[in-house]
Amino acid sequence: MTQRAEHSTVMDRLALDDLITGYAIAVDDGDWPGYRDLFTPDGRADYRSAGGIEGGAEEIASWLGEMLGNFAMRQHLIVNRRITLARRDGAPGDTATVQADYLNPMRLAGPETEDEGGPTAPNYTCAGRYEFTARRTADGWRLTGVVVHEKWREVWPGGE
Repeated sequence: MTQRAEHSTVMDRLALDDLITGYAIAVDDGDWPGYRDLFTPDGRADYRSAGGIEGGAEEIASWLGEMLGNFAMRQHLIVNRRITLARRDGAPGDTATVQADYLNPMRLAGPETEDEGGPTAPNYTCAGRYEFTARRTADGWRLTGVVVHEKWREVWPGGE
């Protein structure tokens, strides 16, 4: 691999890492326009293993906005990222996959929320693995797919 290809690979890996971080921040902050902007026009997401739906980014953003409104606090921790860049003639290609584990503590909204001086600790946690697919576009790397593989969840008293 040439130095130019190595540099390009490092830059692509950093851009993909930033894309995944942007995904977590958009979901946690409820930034649904920002969430949509992370995807290609044909991008899709599949949350069925976590009891959700599968569909295009627009549909998913609307569903997430409605569903996550039930949580006063949420924080995605996306770790153990395995980034695989497609190769073309020994150089980085224009597609990639990212496999990453997640831990997602949340606090259900209710009469005793943080805004009212109540508890702020999570009472609902889920975890699993994401499979992201991405494509290089004129605007940089964008998600073409997100598949959630929930492995476990825990709900504490008061979080039912």
